[in-house]
Amino acid sequence: MDKKNNSLEIIVADDEADTVLTLSALLADVGYNVVQACRGPQVIALARQRKPDALILDIDMPGMSGYTVARAIREIYEHATPLLICISGKYVGQTDKMLADMAGFNHFLQKPCDPEVLIKLLAPLAMLREAMPVAEETAPPVGNR
Repeated sequence: MDKKNNSLEIIVADDEADTVLTLSALLADVGYNVVQACRGPQVIALARQRKPDALILDIDMPGMSGYTVARAIREIYEHATPLLICISGKYVGQTDKMLADMAGFNHFLQKPCDPEVLIKLLAPLAMLREAMPVAEETAPPVGNR
């Protein structure tokens, strides 16, 4: 992963380009590194490559629902699972919220979400990240031959 500073790395995934662009701009403005996706399988591939700090996932994405993506991320990372935030404008009933909880989401936001609420959900992670020393890039040790 290419983190040059202690900024959070966040994957924003939604099949609506406007939502992805708006959330990405908002999060980048705060100083977070944002990676964009629009399909479930793409999110999983990016998460395997980058080990994000958080994922903001729409429920209704082509190819794979946000519920399925959340379960896959939990399976990949087990106890070190990134923060999972569900965002939906279509699936907002009590049953949908229960399904999100069962899939492993930490938070459920209804579209359009209040940007301040989203920032507050990420703030504890950002504080932890800031408290960590920046990892220096060093070459691996050369073994004896």
